[in-house]
Amino acid sequence: MSTIIYTHTDEAPMLATYSLLPIIRAYAGKAGVDFETRDISLAGRIVAQFPERLSEDQRIGDALSELGELAGEASANIIKLPNISASVPQLKAAIAELQAADFDVPDLPENPQTDDEREIAARYDKVKGSAVNPVLRQGNSDRRAPGAVKAYAKAHPHRMGAWSADSRTRVATMGHDDFFSNETSFVSPAADTLRIEHVNAAGDVTVLKESLPVQAGEVIDATFMNVAALREFLTEQVAAAKAEGVLFSAHLKATMMKVSDPILFGHVVEAFFAPVFEEYGADLAAAGLRGRDGLGAIYAGLASLENGEEIRAAFDAQLNAGPAIAMVNSDKGITNLHVPSDVIIDASMPAMIRGGGKMWTAENTEADTLAVIPDSSYAGVYQAAIDDSKANGALDPTTMGTVPNVGLMAQKAEEYGSHDKTFEIAAAGTVRVVNGAGETVLSHEVAAGDIWRACQTKDAPIRDWVKLAVTRARLSNTPAVFWLDENRAHDANLIAKVNAYLPEHDTTGLDIRIMAPAEATTFSLERIRQGLDTISVTGNVLRDYNTDLFPILEVGTSAKMLSIVPLMAGGGLFETGAGGSAPKHVQQLVEEGYLRWDSLGEFFALAASFEHLAQSTDNAKAQVLATTLDKATATFLEQDRSPGRKLGTIDNRGSHFYLGLYWAQELAAQADDAELAAAFAPLAEQLAANEKTIVDELIAAQGKPVDIGGYYRPDDAKAAAAMRPSATLNAAIDQF
Repeated sequence: MSTIIYTHTDEAPMLATYSLLPIIRAYAGKAGVDFETRDISLAGRIVAQFPERLSEDQRIGDALSELGELAGEASANIIKLPNISASVPQLKAAIAELQAADFDVPDLPENPQTDDEREIAARYDKVKGSAVNPVLRQGNSDRRAPGAVKAYAKAHPHRMGAWSADSRTRVATMGHDDFFSNETSFVSPAADTLRIEHVNAAGDVTVLKESLPVQAGEVIDATFMNVAALREFLTEQVAAAKAEGVLFSAHLKATMMKVSDPILFGHVVEAFFAPVFEEYGADLAAAGLRGRDGLGAIYAGLASLENGEEIRAAFDAQLNAGPAIAMVNSDKGITNLHVPSDVIIDASMPAMIRGGGKMWTAENTEADTLAVIPDSSYAGVYQAAIDDSKANGALDPTTMGTVPNVGLMAQKAEEYGSHDKTFEIAAAGTVRVVNGAGETVLSHEVAAGDIWRACQTKDAPIRDWVKLAVTRARLSNTPAVFWLDENRAHDANLIAKVNAYLPEHDTTGLDIRIMAPAEATTFSLERIRQGLDTISVTGNVLRDYNTDLFPILEVGTSAKMLSIVPLMAGGGLFETGAGGSAPKHVQQLVEEGYLRWDSLGEFFALAASFEHLAQSTDNAKAQVLATTLDKATATFLEQDRSPGRKLGTIDNRGSHFYLGLYWAQELAAQADDAELAAAFAPLAEQLAANEKTIVDELIAAQGKPVDIGGYYRPDDAKAAAAMRPSATLNAAIDQF
C-alpha cells in the first residue's frame, strides 16, 4: 500500500484527529492508501528526549527526527497539523502534566549550573519554540486561499470592523538601534566553518558557537538589538499610550523566535511595570519570577513570597495608573502581557486590522490601540495596512482579490532569533563571526544585555524559491512581487541572487518586480481593492506574517488556507492552517463538550496529499480520492457545514460527519473508477439515511464537561470517546 504520514500534534487539531482520522483511514484504505501517525506534539517531543528515565511502555521514538529524515526523501508525503511552538511557560506546564502522570521527566533548569543541568537544558532547547517547522520544511512554501474558500467568503462575508480617517490606532517601532538597522550580511565565497566569539573589554575571548558550517554562496547575517535603546523606546511608548488615551499592546513572536522575543517580551513587561520592578525587582528575581515569563506566571508565583500580597497590590496599582492595556481575554482578566505565547504578532495584528484598528479593553469594549513592535524590520507592513484602512475604509470580502504567498523557508532559511545562534550578551565588548582562516567577516560592538543573533540562508533554497515564484506566476498569470528592501543588508544580498536567478527561467509576459515590504503592502492592497490578485514572494518571517495577514482580511481566518511545501528532494509536505485559536477551543470542549475547531485546512491538505501521491506512485485511485474530496469540500462550504458558534449546532465532529457524507456520495457517483463507486454506494446511502440520528447523537454529547485526561497528553481512550460520540456513525465507519 502507499503511505501518507498524518502528524499527531496538539490542542484542538489533535483532538479533531480522533474524530477525522478514522474516516480518512476507512476511505483511503479502499484505494490502497495507508495512513500512519507520528507524534510530534509538545508532550511527545518531551518524552522522546528522555527515554533512559522512562519505563519501556512510556518510551516513544523521536518522531520529529524521523520525519526530518523522511522529508529528505522523494517518497515523503506528510500531512502536518498545527503544533505548539512552546514558550517557556507552556513547556513548564507540559512537564508538570507529564510528571503528574508518572513520567519521570526532569524539571526545566532555569539557570543551568552543572553539566547535568546544562545537558537537560540542551535537550529541552530541542523541544521549545518553533522546533518542528525547521526540521520538516525541507522545501519552500506555496500557500493560497483555495477557490472554494474565496467563493464562500464572497457569498458569506465575514464581519469587518469599521475604519475611520480619525482612528488613533498606529504602530510604534524603533527604527534605530534595532535588528533592522544593525544588520550586516555577507555571502560565503566557499564552503567554510565559521565561529562566533565574544571579546570583552579586557580582550578575553569566549566562544559562543564553536562550529558553524556554511556552504558556498550561503548568505550569513548578524545583527543585535541595543537593549538600552529598547528600554528607552518602551518607556516612551507606555507614556505615549497614556497621553493619547489608547490601549497599549505589544506584538512579538515569542513562540517561533524562542530565544530573542521572550527576552524582548520581558523588557516590555518590566517597562510597563517599571515602578514595581524598581522597588521589588530583587524580591522577584530571588523567587525566580521574571518579566519574560509573563504577568500570569509572576502572579502565580507571588504566593510563595512573604510580601507577595504587597507586590500584587503594586502591580494592580500600576495597571490602574498606566495606560489601559489590550486584553487577550477580558472576561478572565488576561492582558496582552500575561503570557508570552499569547503575543503572536502574525495573529494579533491582522485581527486588530480586520476589527477596525481596535482591540479589547478590560471592560470588554473595543478601543483604538498603540501597537508596539520594537524591531522595525517588518513593522512598516502593518502601518501601511493601517494607513490604507484609514484612507479607504475596511476591505470588502465580497469583492476583494487575493494575495497568495511563495515563501523562502527551506533548510532552515532565515530562522531568526529562534535557535543556537542567538545570545543575550553577558558583558560589553565585541561579538564577531570568524571564518576558517581566522578572519573576522562580521562584527558588532555590544553592551551587557543586548540581544545578538545570526542566521543562515543557503543558496539552493534561494534558487528554488525563485523558480517556485516564476512557476506560480506562470500558472496563475498573476503578478509576483519579491518583498525585499535594498536598504537592508540581508535583503540586498537576496536581491542580487534574485536578479541572477530570474534569467534562468522564461519570464516572458510575466509581471515580476522587487519592492520594499511597506511599499509592497500598499501596492498589494491597492490591487486587492480592485479585485486583483498579487503573489507575495517573501522570506521566512514575512511568509509567516503574510499568510495570516491577508487570509484573515480576505476570508476571515488563516486556518482555511491551502499550504503546500514541494520538498526539494521531490516529496510533499502539506500543512493544514494556523492553530492560534486552538487553546480556546480545547477549553470550550472541556467545559461545554463543544469543539469549534474548523478542519477545513485538513480537508484541503488531504486532497493535495492524495493528488501528490497519485502523481508520484501512479495510483489512479488516489487521484479519484483527491478529485472527489475537492468536490465534497465545495459542497461542504456551499451547505455551510463548518462548526457553528454556539451549543446546539454542529461542532467539529458534526462537520466531519458531513464531509464524510458528501465525500462518500461523490465517490459513489464518480465514473472514473467503477470499483470505488460500487464500494462507496452502500456507505453513502447508509450515512444519508441515518443523517438525523447521527446529528442528534453528536449534538446530545454537547453541553456538559468532558474529561480528556490531560491537556498536553490526553488519554487516548477518553479523547476518542469524547470525539466519537455517535454510535451510529462509528458503526458505519468501522464496519466499512
